[in-house]
Amino acid sequence: MSNFKLTTGQIAAYHQDGYIIVKNFLSKEEIEKLYGIVTGDDTMKNHAFDLNDQSGKKTKLALWYTPGNDAYGLLTKSERLVHSVDQLMEETTPVCHFHSKLMQKEPRVGGAWEWHQDYGYWYKNEFLFPNQMISVMIAITEANKENGCLQVIKGTHKMGRIEHGFAGEQIGASQHYIDLVLKTRELIYVEIQPGDALYFHPNLLHRSEANLSDKPRWSLISVYNRSGNIPYNEPSQSATVPLQIVADESLQQWYANGLQESANFLQKENDMALK
Repeated sequence: MSNFKLTTGQIAAYHQDGYIIVKNFLSKEEIEKLYGIVTGDDTMKNHAFDLNDQSGKKTKLALWYTPGNDAYGLLTKSERLVHSVDQLMEETTPVCHFHSKLMQKEPRVGGAWEWHQDYGYWYKNEFLFPNQMISVMIAITEANKENGCLQVIKGTHKMGRIEHGFAGEQIGASQHYIDLVLKTRELIYVEIQPGDALYFHPNLLHRSEANLSDKPRWSLISVYNRSGNIPYNEPSQSATVPLQIVADESLQQWYANGLQESANFLQKENDMALK
């Protein structure tokens, strides 16, 4: 039985600012297990692909739809994660998993991500209600300004979706609107430690700079959706399949290895989740 629950203050902050940071969401031992598995996971490596930024630097990612009983799937389905996103999303239909991705910004070569809203991509999948979706990023390694941590513009989820267009191999938000909102809204560098979690709204504007340091920045991002928020242009069915919740202790107590082919990986040529 999980003892983790978001406070009323954290819930209010999420709705006001579009994000919250939960320190020490995972223990040191849990992060060490995740890091140890992923660094030797051939399936993950075989399905990772590069996305170029406008300067040609590359961010490597692997994205999958079906959470299994591997270490990353057990985390995605854990009671603390599922119940906490349930506290933050609108409506009451069951919580489902849209996709998860491992983001790998390697030292010196890891690329930037342009300003964007995740719903700038997902409305093309024809999800109709962004308030019934949420992303949770868990730091696998330290994230700071030097290695290209995430930046967010506080409160921009209240703007609604703004125009997006191509920027390198990515899709970025209209720079005109970015310039306007930065006149009045605060830019936050999300500097977090391994095991910390960032919950953020699909319409929150965010970006990250290239990793110019000598240390990697790795993070896991899992996206959740309500079963009633049907995507009408999305081939994967995962976003409307209610999750089978597992105990938080499963990550440490179950024999859990790397991802399997049954995780249903995204191929770069079919990257509608990103564009």
